Amino acid sequence: MSNIIVKVPDLGGSENVEIIEISVAVGDSVDVEQDLIVLETDKATMEVPSSHAGVVTELLVKVGDTVSEGSDILALTSEASDAPVSEAAVEPVAEPEAVVEAPAAAPATPTTTPAAAPTASETIELTVPDLGGATDVDIIELSVEPGASVEAEDSLLVLETDKASMDVPAPQAGTLVEFKVAVGDKVNEGDVYAVLTTSNSETTPVAAPASESAPEPVAEKPASASQPASAPAPVKAEPVAAAQDAESKAVVEGKGVYAGPSSRRLARQLGVDLTKVKGSGARNRITKDDIRAYVKDLIQKAESGQVAVTSGSGIPAVPEIDFSQFGEIDMQPMSKIKKLTAANMSRAWLNVPHVTQFDEADISDLDAFRKDMKAEAERRGVKLTPMPFLIKAAAMALRAEPSFNVSLHADGEHMVQKHYVHIGMAVDTPNGLVVPVIRDADKKGIWELAEESNELAAKARAGKLKPVEMQGGCFTISSLGAIGGTGFTPIVNTPEVAIMGVSKAQIKPIWNGKEFEPRNMLPLAVSYDHRAINGADCGRFFTTLVAMISDIRRLVL
Repeated sequence: MSNIIVKVPDLGGSENVEIIEISVAVGDSVDVEQDLIVLETDKATMEVPSSHAGVVTELLVKVGDTVSEGSDILALTSEASDAPVSEAAVEPVAEPEAVVEAPAAAPATPTTTPAAAPTASETIELTVPDLGGATDVDIIELSVEPGASVEAEDSLLVLETDKASMDVPAPQAGTLVEFKVAVGDKVNEGDVYAVLTTSNSETTPVAAPASESAPEPVAEKPASASQPASAPAPVKAEPVAAAQDAESKAVVEGKGVYAGPSSRRLARQLGVDLTKVKGSGARNRITKDDIRAYVKDLIQKAESGQVAVTSGSGIPAVPEIDFSQFGEIDMQPMSKIKKLTAANMSRAWLNVPHVTQFDEADISDLDAFRKDMKAEAERRGVKLTPMPFLIKAAAMALRAEPSFNVSLHADGEHMVQKHYVHIGMAVDTPNGLVVPVIRDADKKGIWELAEESNELAAKARAGKLKPVEMQGGCFTISSLGAIGGTGFTPIVNTPEVAIMGVSKAQIKPIWNGKEFEPRNMLPLAVSYDHRAINGADCGRFFTTLVAMISDIRRLVL
C-alpha cells in the first residue's frame, strides 16, 4: 500500500479556479478517471478526475476554495504494487510475436510517451442558435479575427435586438477559419455565420516503465498493448462547454438550483431569475435552452395579455406577499382584457415621459342645446350625450393643431404625421376597459357620431368588438363624468401621443365682467408624450379644444 496526494492537473492556463462541488467523501473508493471535484471558471465548469485508484483518506480542500495547477486535492491509499512489472503484466492485443518483453530486472519509474491516435481535424459550419423568437437581428460586433484559436463558449459575435444584446459563443474549441457575415448584417436562427476547424482527438500522455537511470534501449511495443496497472495515466481536466449542459453539476450559489456558468451568464444577460426556471437536465439542471424557453414563454404571454409588465430596467420587482396572513382572502383570476390593459398601461408608463395639463370648459350652452334636441334624438332612436360633442371637438382640434396628430416611429429617428383623424373612446365593461375607435371623426356630424359611439359602446359591453374596431386611434377620450371626480391624470394610450380625461361637470360661479353667474364647468385634463409634444403645442391644442366645446357653433366653421 502507498499513500498518494492527488493534485490539480493542467487547467489550460486558468488560475485561482473556484471549487463548486466535491464529488467524493473520506472513505470512498475511487477509480482512475472518477470525478473528484468540480471547478468553475467564468466560461465553463471543469470536472477533475482522479489520476489513481484507491480509498480517500483525507480531503485537503472544501467547496468555495480556489485552486490552481498543482494544488493538493485529497489523499488516498492505493493498493497498487510498486514492484517491477512481470512478464504476465503486459498482454499483447496484436499478434503475440510482435511483443518484445522488457527486461525483468529493470526497476520501474514513471515516464510519459505519446500513445494516442494522431490528431484529426474537422471543418464545421457554425449556425445562429435559438434567438428566443427574434428575427432579422443585427450583428454589432465580430469578437475574434479569422485564424484565431477559440475555446468552447468564447464569444464569436455579438447580436443586438430591440431589447438586448447577446453574445453568440463557440460551440466547441478550434480555429476560426472565416466569418460568413459582417457587422451590420441581419441574421436569423439557423443562418451560417462562420466556419470553424476543430480537433476530433488529442494525444494523451501515458506512463510507461523505465529505470531510475537512463534505460537501456528496448524494442518498441505496439501502441495497442495495455499499460502496467501500477502506472495510471495522468489526466487533464476538460472544460465542459455549455452546449453539453447535461454533463454539468454546477450549483447556483445561494439559490438552490443547478446551472452551468454559461447558463448563469445568459440568465444575467436576460435578467432571468433562475429560481423561476424549471430545469430539464440531469438532477433538474437548468440549461440555456430552458432559459430561452422561459423568456420566450414570458414574451408570448406579455404580448397576448396573459401577464402584466410589472417592472422595467433597473426597477425592483414588487415582492410577493402572503395576504392570507392578514385575514380571509380568495384568488380571482384576471380577465384577458384586464391583463392586456395592465400590460399596456405598464409599458406606456415606463416608456412615455408624461405631462398633464388641466383646464375647464364652459358647457352651459352645449348642455342647453343637447336638452333642446332631446325630442329629436328620441325620434331618431339615439341617446344624445356630451360624448359626440367631445369627439367632434377633439377631431377638429387635431385638424387645427396637427402637431398632436402624430406618433413616434419605432426607429426613434422619425415622426409619423397622420392625415386621418380617428378618435378612441374608453369604455368601461364588465371584463375591463376597452377603447373602440371612431374612424374619420372629423368628417362626421353630431348625429352620426352619436349613433356610432352608442353602437360601439354597446358592442364593447357585450364583448363583441372586433380587433380592427380597436385599432388605429389618433387620440383617446376617457370620460368619468357619469361617475364623478374633479380631475385625474390619464395615461397615454401608446402609440398615440395624447389622451384627454373628462371629469364630472359642476355648476360654478363665473365672473362675466359685471357679476358672478352660475355656469356648468367641465373639468378636462390632457396628458401628452413630452418626446413628441411640448408645452406650447399642448397650450394651442387645449385652447382650441376648450373654445370649441364652450361654443359649439365653432364646430361648423
